[in-house]
Amino acid sequence: MHAIVTVTKRTCHAIALFTWLCFAMLLAVANAAEPTVVITKPASAAADNLLTVYKSPTCGCCEKWVTHMEEAGFSAVSRHPDNLNALKQQLGIKPGMHSCHTAVSTDGYVFEGHIPARYVQAFLANPPVDAIGLSVPAMPVGSPGMEVGDRFMPYQVLLLKQDGGTEVYAAVATAAQQ
Repeated sequence: MHAIVTVTKRTCHAIALFTWLCFAMLLAVANAAEPTVVITKPASAAADNLLTVYKSPTCGCCEKWVTHMEEAGFSAVSRHPDNLNALKQQLGIKPGMHSCHTAVSTDGYVFEGHIPARYVQAFLANPPVDAIGLSVPAMPVGSPGMEVGDRFMPYQVLLLKQDGGTEVYAAVATAAQQ
C-alpha cells in the first residue's frame, strides 16, 4: 500500500525556510563567541521597511527612536546582543561613528544612532553605490529619541562608506528638518 502525498509550492517553501533557519542556528551556535548578523532578502514589499535594532535592553532613548521609526512606517524588531561594540565592528561601523543603537535593514544597510526616519527612507529609496549606511554619532539633544523639551542641537547625518570613510549626507539645523 502506498500513501499519496500532495506537496504544494507553499510546502516546499516552508521546508526550505525551515532547513535554512536550522542551518543559520547551527552556524550561530558554532560561532557563539562572536556576534552574528544574518541578513535575508525580504519576502514581500512590507518587509522592505523592516529594521532589526540592536541595543541595550535598558536604553529608553533607543525605545523612543524605535517608536519614531514605527510611526514613520517602519517595522522594528529589537535585539539585545551581549557585545554591542563587537557587532558594530562586524558591521563596519568605526568607533567614532558609534551611538547607543544600531539598526540593520533587510538589505544589510546599517543605521547608527538617532537618524530621523525621513533620511533612512531617502537612503533606502536610493542607496549610494559605495555606502554601508548612515550614522548620527553620539546622541544629539533634540534628535529623534533624544527630545528634551524644546531644546535642539544641530547635527549631521553622515554617510558611511565601504572604505571606512564618511561624508555629510544631511545637515539638520532645526528640529523641523527631522
